[in-house]
Amino acid sequence: MSGAALGLEIVFVFFLALFLLHRYGDFKKQHRLVIIGTLLAWYLCFLIVFILPLDVSTTIYNRCKHAAANSSPPENSNITGLYATANPVPSQHPCFKPWSYIPDGIMPIFWRVVYWTSQFLTWILLPFMQSYARSGGFSITGKIKTALIENAIYYGTYLLIFGAFLIYVAVNPHLHLEWNQLQTIGIAAANTWGLFLLVLLLGYGLVEIPRSYWNGAKRGYLLMKTYFKAAKLMTEKADAEENLEDAMEEVRKVNESIKYNHPLRKCVDTILKKCPTEYQEKMGRNMDDYEDFDEKHNIYPSEKSLVKLHKQVIYSVQRHRRTQVQWQILLEQAFYLEDVAKNETSATRQFVHTFQSPEPENRFIQYFYNPTFEWYWECLLRPWFYKILAVVLSIFSVIVVWSECTFFSTTPVLSLFAVFIQLAEKTYNYIYIEIACFLSIFFLSICVYSTVFRIRVFNYYYLASHHQTDAYSLLFSGMLFCRLTPPLCLNFLGLTHMDSSISHKNTQPTAYTSIMGSMKVLSFIADGFYIYYPMLVVILCIATYFSLGTRCLNLLGFQQFMGDDDMTSDLVNEGKELIRKGKICLLK
Repeated sequence: MSGAALGLEIVFVFFLALFLLHRYGDFKKQHRLVIIGTLLAWYLCFLIVFILPLDVSTTIYNRCKHAAANSSPPENSNITGLYATANPVPSQHPCFKPWSYIPDGIMPIFWRVVYWTSQFLTWILLPFMQSYARSGGFSITGKIKTALIENAIYYGTYLLIFGAFLIYVAVNPHLHLEWNQLQTIGIAAANTWGLFLLVLLLGYGLVEIPRSYWNGAKRGYLLMKTYFKAAKLMTEKADAEENLEDAMEEVRKVNESIKYNHPLRKCVDTILKKCPTEYQEKMGRNMDDYEDFDEKHNIYPSEKSLVKLHKQVIYSVQRHRRTQVQWQILLEQAFYLEDVAKNETSATRQFVHTFQSPEPENRFIQYFYNPTFEWYWECLLRPWFYKILAVVLSIFSVIVVWSECTFFSTTPVLSLFAVFIQLAEKTYNYIYIEIACFLSIFFLSICVYSTVFRIRVFNYYYLASHHQTDAYSLLFSGMLFCRLTPPLCLNFLGLTHMDSSISHKNTQPTAYTSIMGSMKVLSFIADGFYIYYPMLVVILCIATYFSLGTRCLNLLGFQQFMGDDDMTSDLVNEGKELIRKGKICLLK
C-alpha cells in the first residue's frame, strides 16, 4: 500500500477542486487559461490540506524507527545479556508501517513542487492573469501590454524591497547569508503576510460557522434573512440594469458614429459581440452600412476610449447576468422556506410545495425523499440536527482558540491538539493520528476557506455560485488560497507540536517543515510573531461574537442583517413584499 493513499488523495482532491470550480465558474464562457489557473491554485491548496496528515503519520513512524535503531542491543555478545536484562525489547516492536506510509524521498520532492508552484501562481502568474482577464484590449498583444503596465508597480515594489535588503546584507560585514538562508527569508516573509490574514479570517470563521447553524435552526430565521437579501438584491439588480443601459447607450453612439469602413470598426464589432442578444439585434437594425465614415466631419472615439468601453461592457453584462440569476435562485429559496413555515402546522405530515420543480427528479430520490420524509426532515429533524452540529462545531472552536493561546507551552503541554497527537503517538495508532490530524486541519481550513467564499468587497471581489463568478474574482480567490494555505499548515503543525521550532525537541521534522528551512535565521519572527500573533484570534472571536464588524458596516451605511435593528426590519418587510409580488407573477 506504499504510496497508494497518496495517489488516491491526489485523484480525489482534483475532482473536489473541479467540482467546486464548476459550481462557481463557467467553463463554457470563461477563458480556458482562467479556468486552468484557478483550478491549479485551488487543487494545490486543497492537496496540501489532505496530504499533510499522511506526512505526520509517516514522520511519527520514522521517529519510532529511528528511536528503535538507537535503542537496539549492542552486537557484542559479552554484554548482550546484561543489556537485554536492563533494557528488555518487546518481541513485537510497535514500529510497524502505517497503511498510508510514503517511502523516503517522495514527500520532500512532492512538497517542493507543490509549494513553489503555488507561490509562483500567487505572486507572479495569477496577478498577471487578473489584469489580462480584466483588460478591455482587442488583441492578445494589447491585453498583455495592459497587464504588464498594471503589474509594473506591483512587481517593482517587491524588487525594490528585495534589492534594498541585498544591499544591506552586502554592506553589513556581520551578515553572511547563503542562498538557503535567503530562500528561508523569502518563505518567512510570504508566510508572515499569510499568517496576518489567516488569523483575521480564522477569528471570523470560528464564531460565524457555528452561529450560522445555530441560527439556521431557529424557526423563521432563514426566511427573514432571505427577505432581507431580496431587498438588497433588488437594489443591486436595479443598479446593474441601469449600468447596463448606460453602457449600451454608449455602445449605440459608437456604433452609429463608426461605420463599416472605419479602421476601428473591428473593435466596435468585438464590443457588439459582448452585448446581450436583444441589444445586438436592435443596434443592427439601426445601422446604415452604406454611409462612409469620412463623409461627415465627426469627432470619432479613440482606440483607448474603445478599450475602456469594452471593459465597461464586459463588467456591466456580467453583473447584470449575475443579478438576474441570483434573483431567480433567491425567489426559489424564499418560496421553499415559506412552504416550510406553512407545512410546520400540517396535520397530514406530508410536505406540500407551492411550486413543483420543473426538472424531473431522480427515481431514487423520489422513492426515499418522499413528501413524508421531507416533512419530518424539514419541519422536525433539521432544526435539531443543526443545533447539535452547532454545539459540536462550537466545541471545536473553543479547542482551537485554547490551543492557539497555549501551543507555545511545552512543559506542560497545554495545546489540546498536541495532547491528542502525543497520546496516539505513544501507542502508534496511525489510523487515529491521521483521522485526528485530518479533522483538525479540515476544520481550520473550513473556517478560513469558507470566509474567503463568504466575504464580498463591493463588486471588486465576489464569489457567486451557480456559475456567476467573474474571472477576476476566481483568480483572486486562487491567490488568497495559495497565500493562506502554507501558514495554515505551519500553524497546524505548531498546534500539534510537530514543528521542532515549537516543541524544542531534536526530532525528525515533517517533510513539509523541512522545505520551509530553519527559522533561526529570523529568530524575531520564529520566536515572536509566529507564536504570539495567533493569540489575537481571541479578540477577533469576541468581536465577531458581538457582531462589531457588522455594526460598524451598518453605521457606515452598508446595511447588514441584524435582528434588533430598525433598518433590518424595514428591509425585511420590503423583501417580503417583493417575494409576494414575484409569487403572484408566477401564479398568473
